[in-house]
Amino acid sequence: MLKPSKHAHPDRTVVNVAILLLSRLRAQRICDYQTLLDFVRKAVAGGEVLFLPSLNFLYLLGLIEYHPKTDAIEYVGPNEAV
Repeated sequence: MLKPSKHAHPDRTVVNVAILLLSRLRAQRICDYQTLLDFVRKAVAGGEVLFLPSLNFLYLLGLIEYHPKTDAIEYVGPNEAV
């Protein structure tokens, strides 16, 4: 469960990084893995640690899909998930 605590910095949480990724993917629709990782590294201090848990969180919500052939992540939206 994702529960905030008094020790969690609001900008360095899985939910915040997931929101950043989601806004980037909604704007571009599809983006390769390395570009998203670089984006998170620049946006959040220590973002490389939160990158994979944030991607997993968005995947579990059915908002993104991963394409292994192109190593890209696609925003599929709430109504387009299979």
